Amino acid sequence: MLSPIARRREGPARPVIGVLCCNESLDRPVQSVASRFIEPLSRISGATVLLVPALADVMDTAALVDRLDGLLLTGSRSHVAPWHYGGQRVPDAPGDEQRDLVALTLAGRMIDQGRPVFGICRGLHELNVLFGGTLIDVDDAGHHRDDADLSFTDLFDNRHDVHLTSGGVLEQVSGASRMSVNSVHRQGVGRLGGGLTVEAVSAHDDLVEAFSAHPCGGEVLAVQWHPEWGGAKEPAERAFFERIGFALRGDIEACRTPAVSGTV
Repeated sequence: MLSPIARRREGPARPVIGVLCCNESLDRPVQSVASRFIEPLSRISGATVLLVPALADVMDTAALVDRLDGLLLTGSRSHVAPWHYGGQRVPDAPGDEQRDLVALTLAGRMIDQGRPVFGICRGLHELNVLFGGTLIDVDDAGHHRDDADLSFTDLFDNRHDVHLTSGGVLEQVSGASRMSVNSVHRQGVGRLGGGLTVEAVSAHDDLVEAFSAHPCGGEVLAVQWHPEWGGAKEPAERAFFERIGFALRGDIEACRTPAVSGTV
């Protein structure tokens, strides 16, 4: 079997990115991932998506690493369990222990092998925990809406500004120093994990909203907001998925030119 690097050298085959599912229950247990995460990975990142079940007892993460060029840890309605970072249990907080275990194990193996790993919302929380950081319960209407009667779309209308770190990855690829982002999270970064570099903070309370790292040669980049929401139409949102595509192909230097209005 050819390695991911060998496949890239062989021809125009699209890189393969794993997208981690969540455990949900309808009338039966199912593996679930929102379609909106998949579309920009194909259209903007130029990747083939492989859905990864969040079933720790049946997943051979060591074997899966050899088949993936990168990994995206998506957002989810569930919280990372507090015992993974020494935190206190939050009453009634939704959990997904199987997802926790697969995310932390698979992401750790990918990073150790120098493969790029990206996170969105819950994915940022998982990566911070993986790097030894902690999480906090975010009890702030600036980061989420409490009205249970709101539609799913209305929840994503909640927005605030973030400051991007000068000279950081996100500032370079977006061409912006400040941007407005959607905000629907109830967990956030407490103590930042070791080796992680802050890429963005909330303008109203300085909560970490994005970070990056290059621990073993592969890029780690995670954001608290949802750049995939609405099809990643804004330049800065598109730039995030452009960055994923370049990272999957091992061509980060090609992504140094900042995005401008209407382009990436």
